[in-house]
Amino acid sequence: MANVGTLGKHFIVEMWDCNREKINDPDKIMDILRDAAIAAGATIVKSFFHQFSPFGVTGVAILAESHISIHTWPEEGYVAADIFTCGDSTDPAVGVERLIEGFEPESSSFMELNRGNMQNKEAMLV
Repeated sequence: MANVGTLGKHFIVEMWDCNREKINDPDKIMDILRDAAIAAGATIVKSFFHQFSPFGVTGVAILAESHISIHTWPEEGYVAADIFTCGDSTDPAVGVERLIEGFEPESSSFMELNRGNMQNKEAMLV
């Protein structure tokens, strides 16, 4: 997917009524994020996850192309995630699909942001 006129694509993802067991397990979360990164054509440089007590996980996968981050609320069945990739060699929309497949939400939504829009750079500077 070409990022014509932009430096990157950033997807913000919300998932409700997810598989509560998966979203409280750092190892399962790491597997799902790895799958999403690979599917998007990205390269994981390093990842880190923290499990809260009594529940919840926050994590990030640092990508050669940028990052994927995640925050879970198992008591609510909710996951907040984002995928940001730079350049033309990745397709973060495919990564979003893999996150949704992996966490099995009853409902989900996402928004796409074009980051570093070079065509509007002058108009956006204040």
